[in-house]
Amino acid sequence: MKFIFATLHVKNLEESIQFYENIVGMKLARRFPGGPHTEIAFMADGPAEIELICNTEAEPVVYGECPSLGLSVEDLDQAMEHMKEQGVEIVSGPFQPNPNTRFFFIHDPDGVNLEIIEKK
Repeated sequence: MKFIFATLHVKNLEESIQFYENIVGMKLARRFPGGPHTEIAFMADGPAEIELICNTEAEPVVYGECPSLGLSVEDLDQAMEHMKEQGVEIVSGPFQPNPNTRFFFIHDPDGVNLEIIEKK
C-alpha cells in the first residue's frame, strides 16, 4: 500500500484553499462538485494530497487534538518567520526531541493541527 491522501472536512473551501496555497505552499490539483451542497478540492505537494470537502449544509467538524498532519521544511527558523509574517499563530513549540529533529505546531482555518518539522 502507498499513502495518497488525507481528507479534511472544512467550513469554508475558499479560505482553506488560500491557506494551503499561501501558507503551506501546496497547489490546487483539482476542484469539482461532490453532490448537493458539496464541493471538493485536492491540494497537492508531490504524490501526497489533502482532500478538502466542504458541505455547506453539514455541521462544522471539531478536530481538537487530532488529527495532526506533518509538513516537512528545510529550515524551521525560516518557516517560523514565514508564519509570523503571514499572521499565523504558532500554537506550540519549537521542540527538539533529538539533535536531528525540530518542530512546531500551527492550526489550519478549521483547527487541524499541522506539525511543521525539520529533519537533518
